[in-house]
Formats: sequence, C-alpha cells, structure tokens
Amino acid sequence: MTVSLPLVLVLGALAWIAIKFMGVRLWVAVVIALFGFWLAHTGLAPSVESGTRSGVDSVNEQHD
Repeated sequence: MTVSLPLVLVLGALAWIAIKFMGVRLWVAVVIALFGFWLAHTGLAPSVESGTRSGVDSVNEQHD
C-alpha cells in the first residue's frame, strides 16, 4: 500500500508536535519558517531541494 503525503504536511505536523509536546516556543518555529523562506531565494535552494529529494528517495527505496 502506497501513501503519498506532501513533505510540507509532514514538516507542519512535526512542528506542531514540537510546539505542543516538546516545549518549543512558537516564535522559534516562526523564525525557522522565515529562515526557510529566505533560504529558498538563495543559491543554496537547488542543493537543499536535491538533498531533500535524495533523502526521500532513499527512504522510499528501502520500503519498496
């Protein structure tokens, strides 16, 4: 059985869990999100996307 979830949904759930149960302050999560938006407009964005895709692909290959 294959389940397809957008990565942003998974990361959003992890952020909610961190805020709710791990005591991470909301402002810290907001700063991290803003850093992500800033990073997306730099030259590192393609490398981050490529690394993320490679990581997700390697996890998916292990479960095939």
